[in-house]
Parts: sequence; C-alpha cells; structure tokens
Amino acid sequence: MTDRRDAKELTPRAIVEELDRYIVGQKDAKRAVAIALRNRWRRQQVVGPLRDEITPKNIILIGPTGVGKTEIARRLARLVGAPFVKVEASKFTEVGYVGRDVDSMVRDLVEVSIKLVKDEARAAVQARAKEAAEERLLDLLLPPPARGTGRTGNPQLDSGGEDKDAPQAATREKLRELLRQGKLDSREVELEIGEPGGGMELFAAGNAEPMAFDLSQLQNLFGSGRKKKRKVKIPEARELLTNEESQKLIDMDNVRREAVQRAEQSGIIFIDEIDKIAGRERAAGPDVSREGVQRDLLPIVEGSTVTTKHGPVKTDHVLFIAAGAFHVSKPSDLIPELQGRFPIRVELQPLCEADLIRILSEPENSLCRQYQALLLTEGVKLNWHDTAIAEVARIAAAANRMLEDIGARRLQTLLERLLDELSFEAPEVGRAGEWAVDITAEYVSQRVGNILSDKDLSKYIL
Repeated sequence: MTDRRDAKELTPRAIVEELDRYIVGQKDAKRAVAIALRNRWRRQQVVGPLRDEITPKNIILIGPTGVGKTEIARRLARLVGAPFVKVEASKFTEVGYVGRDVDSMVRDLVEVSIKLVKDEARAAVQARAKEAAEERLLDLLLPPPARGTGRTGNPQLDSGGEDKDAPQAATREKLRELLRQGKLDSREVELEIGEPGGGMELFAAGNAEPMAFDLSQLQNLFGSGRKKKRKVKIPEARELLTNEESQKLIDMDNVRREAVQRAEQSGIIFIDEIDKIAGRERAAGPDVSREGVQRDLLPIVEGSTVTTKHGPVKTDHVLFIAAGAFHVSKPSDLIPELQGRFPIRVELQPLCEADLIRILSEPENSLCRQYQALLLTEGVKLNWHDTAIAEVARIAAAANRMLEDIGARRLQTLLERLLDELSFEAPEVGRAGEWAVDITAEYVSQRVGNILSDKDLSKYIL
C-alpha cells in the first residue's frame, strides 16, 4: 500500500511536511531529497530536446547508522509511487569475481516496477474480475443446463424455452444473494487451478547472475500448464477465481512497457554502505575489488543501457541516493569520476536524547504506538506516560554513548527488553478482558534501569 500523492501538489515544502510525519529531524536531508524529487517533475514539464539533457542530481547521505538515511529514501519513493530498490554496495564485486554485478540493481528495479504497475492494473480491473469470479462460482454451485437440451430446432415447438429457463434463473439469483451475504461461506466447491508456471533460473559462470527463463512461453507453444483439482471453501475459491480473472484482464505487454518507462523516468536506487567500497589505496585480499566496483558502478550512475528480460532499460534519469557512515573513509576517497556523479552531499546529525523522545512519541508509526497496537490484539492496553518515554530515551542515549552509537535502533532493543515479560504473559492476562498497564518511569527503571551499571552485561543486552 502506498501514500501516493499527485506529483504537481508535491512542492518541496509539502514533501518535507510529509516526511516530518514519519521521520524526526534531519531537515537538511529532507530538503535535499525534496528538491531532487521536485526537479523530476519540473523536468517533465520542459518542452523540447532540452528535457533529455536534464539529468537528476544524485545525493550522498552521510551519517551514522540509525539516523534515518534509508527511511527518508523509502518514504520518498512511497510518496510518489516510484519504483524503489535498496541495495548494499558491499554485496557487489568487480566483474570477474564471484558475487553480484552492479547491473543487477537495475534488473531489481525493473522487477519492482513490474509489480507496482501490475498491482495498479489489477486494482483497475478488480471490480470486473470480482463479477466474473462470482459468475464462475454460481456456475459451480448451480451448473447451467446443457445448451440445446430438449430443443428440436423448430421455433414453434421450442417457443416455451424461456419459461423453462425461468426457474433456473430465479434459483441462480437466490444463490447470488446468499453468496453476497456470506451464508454459503462454509460450503466447498471443486476448482481446477492452474499450477503457477513461474520461471527457471539459469546460472551463468563468472558473477553467477541468474537469468530468468520464462516457462510460460513454452506452455504457449506446447499447450497450457497442468491444472490441479482442489476442494476449497467459498471465500478461498472467490479469491482464487478473482485473481485468475484479473490476470486474464491485464495486458502484460502494456504492463511491461509502462513498468520499464516508469523505472527509467522515476526509479530510485538507494545504495547503502557506499563507504565500504571507498578507498583507492592498493589492497590485497577481500578488498582488492573495491575500486573495481566503483568503476563498474560509474557507467550505471552516468547513464547506460542495461539489458533485462523485460527489455533494455536506460539509467540516464534514474535517481541514485547513496548513503554511508564514512567512519573510516570519507567521500573524497571515492574515485573522482564517481564523486562528480553525486553532486549533492548532506550530513545527517547524530540523534540526541531530545530526538529520541520525539521519535518515541511524535511519528504516526512510532514504536510506542506499534507496541500498543500489538498488545491490544491480546486485550492488553498500554498507557505510555511521558516520564516513561523520557526515561527510555535517556537510557538509550546513554547506551549509545557508552557502546556503539546505533541511533534510533537502540530504542527497538531497549523496548523489546522492557516489554519482554509483558509480551510473554499477554495471552493469559488479557483473556479475562481488557487489562490496562501503565508504563511509568518507575516501571522502566525497575526493568532496564540497572543494565547500564554493568558495562559487560550491557554489551550483550543493549
């Protein structure tokens, strides 16, 4: 599910406001990605050959782990319904070494785009697919009479045929009403379900990049795939038939064309841990291909054509957002050509105690709200006091100072420890009725307050 908005309405200010709903702080990073996204819309409004000359301004986000680098990019893509893929730079290797080559990130982007466009096409035909599935269900519950039964071919003798069909039609309408009311959900029907054709992956030598081979093409040549009979209940049958009917209504050629075009014009590739491939010093062993990966990455970022099973894909207008902590290396350790392809650099600030308090309380998807929703399913209602949130933030900030600074991720570790006992006992204590639990500063101190005093223990627990 996406929070997609109309591109024209997404001014930089509106984008930042939308990101503020989920991400605390980091105004510079939000402004940078908001301007980059708006520039894509501006480019689409340019008339003439100049439009093709305007390339996206790629971004490097610099900052420690857990400060929101990945979340900013992911929310940005969700906001506009753009194809988005996140890759780890450290997983790629130079051509000639075993591992993934950099072209695979573009193939992954196209696959994400295919799914995105297909889901939209399925939603557009969903109403028609449900109607067709309903008719097929009614045929299973009340098989229609064989065509031509009792007919002589003489119009005068067969003039009463419509009257004979009337009871059948009335019964069918009664079944339709019962079906829509859910009164037939306990009944079973027998379906012939086609087994998924899927694809076979063939592995090539060298970088072992899988190449998908579509078996459905062979099925078109030598007959359709095998079908298997299954007995299923009405709700499951309705879902299976709806999916099958929607698949028939979707034009996959149009889906592929639209998906490739969307990947080229609005795709976003997020390259995480780019600092792990920085460093131009000559090295041996596992680091030997770091500069090679950068050189392989360069033509993709500059703009090239990558061959995929859905057709050639140009990367000239794909937006690349790279991110890294750069604790050991620095952006200037990247090869100069690659540095020039990331003209915008934004440094994200480490999170302080006040930021952690806001993260726990302000975002619509805050951790406190998530745990409230989870435990409420068991009949346990959590009441978070402001003092408790402040205490959790204080302990998390202290742990980040004492140990490795992992930013907001420390909150997840801490809350899991804090609510461990309650999560375990929730099914039993909530069975008798809704049970309210007040999470206060004393509650937090009793359960996790003393962990920081033992440095050796805190290394393993926090």
